[in-house]
Amino acid sequence: MKFTIPLPLQNEHEALHERLRRATQAGGEVGEAAKTLAQLMHPHFIKEDEFALPPLGLLAALARGEWSAEMAEVLTLTDQLEAELPQMLAEHEGIVAALKTLRDAASRTGRSDIVAFAEPLTEHARTEEEVMYPAAVLVGQLVRQRLGQRVPAAA
Repeated sequence: MKFTIPLPLQNEHEALHERLRRATQAGGEVGEAAKTLAQLMHPHFIKEDEFALPPLGLLAALARGEWSAEMAEVLTLTDQLEAELPQMLAEHEGIVAALKTLRDAASRTGRSDIVAFAEPLTEHARTEEEVMYPAAVLVGQLVRQRLGQRVPAAA
């Protein structure tokens, strides 16, 4: 079964990628700060696209009480997310620090457009930490329960 990231999340990530791409072309201190940020974000976005966000594609169906045995395939993704979550959260710390550097450089050079990009991206990281990642983990836990498997206790 293929699990698809909900379209609004796909669109948001695409918009963030595009704004970051434009910021890397700013030149000078701002461009360099944006390039550093992009180097941190690219491998992180790949992880999100591979295993952290696709389980969210089941949220609506599960909330409606829909169920199929094929949904069990999502456990590969949610187990990987749970295993890699500490690393992903650590990556967010680095990304947020790089965002602060970018925001400060953009502020010093009068690039209010880039400042305006950095602030919502910081909030996006918090939304992932506090909403999206936990929701994806809960998808796995619910699927495990529906399969009649014991949900492991949190560490």
